[in-house]
Amino acid sequence: MAVRAKAASLLMPGVSGAQKNAWLERTAQLIEEKNESILSENQKDITAAPDFGLTPAETDRLLLNSKRIGEIVTALREIAMFPDPVGNIIESTIRPNGIEVQKVRVPLGVVFFIYESRPNVTPDAAAICIKSGNAVILRGGKEAIHSNMVLAEILSQAAEETGLPKDAVQLVQTTDRNAVGEFLKMADKITVTIPRGGESLIRHVTAEAAMPVIKHFAGNCHVYIDQFADPDIAEKVLVNSKCQRMGVCNAAESLVIHQAVAVSLLPRLANALLQRNIELRGCPKTCSLFPEAIRATEIDFKTEFHGPVISIKIVESLNEAIDHINCYSDGHTEAIITKDINSAREFTTRIDSSAVMVNTSTRFNDGGQFGLGAEIGISTDKFHARGPCGIKELTTYKYIVYGNGQIRE
Repeated sequence: MAVRAKAASLLMPGVSGAQKNAWLERTAQLIEEKNESILSENQKDITAAPDFGLTPAETDRLLLNSKRIGEIVTALREIAMFPDPVGNIIESTIRPNGIEVQKVRVPLGVVFFIYESRPNVTPDAAAICIKSGNAVILRGGKEAIHSNMVLAEILSQAAEETGLPKDAVQLVQTTDRNAVGEFLKMADKITVTIPRGGESLIRHVTAEAAMPVIKHFAGNCHVYIDQFADPDIAEKVLVNSKCQRMGVCNAAESLVIHQAVAVSLLPRLANALLQRNIELRGCPKTCSLFPEAIRATEIDFKTEFHGPVISIKIVESLNEAIDHINCYSDGHTEAIITKDINSAREFTTRIDSSAVMVNTSTRFNDGGQFGLGAEIGISTDKFHARGPCGIKELTTYKYIVYGNGQIRE
């Protein structure tokens, strides 16, 4: 598979934007046409979910329904509407001796993409990789094997019908974990590995991979309620950040609140969370103000819960809030709720995360919401790609130099 993907990757830079878009459109059409078949195969995975010990949040991530299939189709068509990045001239200069130096966007090569649970990732990841001119090897989790197989068949059928290199999209069809280890040794054939899933998976892949890895280990996201916060916005954004979908990496896991508004506002926020069955784990000040809260441990402030639990910390200043967040954050997404522009500027400048939100939900740190189309993951790395990895993030560049017989003296 890796050899074939490498060969396909060498053909992909020559595939036109129109041909890639034709593949995207045909894939979208086939998914619409085979909606019932996809749902049937997905139901097999849902039925087997308890055997794999999946939590309700993890099972929700595994579920496909007509709405989510519609979202997949929409994402594919949105990606088709984006300009083709391959061949884009990023910079161009003419040197004093007359040579023209161009910095040109090119594909990375072969992407090995490892992911858990979410079968919607299969077409999303394939679409992003193909649109950016890469070949991709997809390795989904065993819990989604039936869903992934039927979706991979559609991707291959669309490739055959539109003349895409046939090995540009491949799905690893064995659930044997040893297969992953073998792929991770193939730095001569695979350009980059992208793991998307739980922290244990990502750490395992990072430790074993012989090639670069684009990753995020966890998403311990914070919402900070400043002393100048609008109470209505604070409640609305906090509840959405935490409760709209709890099993995802951009869901809020920690509430930080300024002591100047804690007495008046924390009970309102805490009750809003309790009404949605969220367990509160707070610092000593939190527990004294709100007895329903459980005393938080050091581990609680570090934890990405992926479920109905949130940690709460009362701070004395904006500076303490920033220090607390930078200490416990995984560098994913943080939000500040404030009406004071100076507080917002200080927070956005000093918080060291891939996305910093002002008066809006952490749930917006997402490729589609940022206008990137579907994304292949949210990177908390600082090298090559950071934040949602869309089409451009799966490209690099090379220099092309045009001359007219110039030689170096």
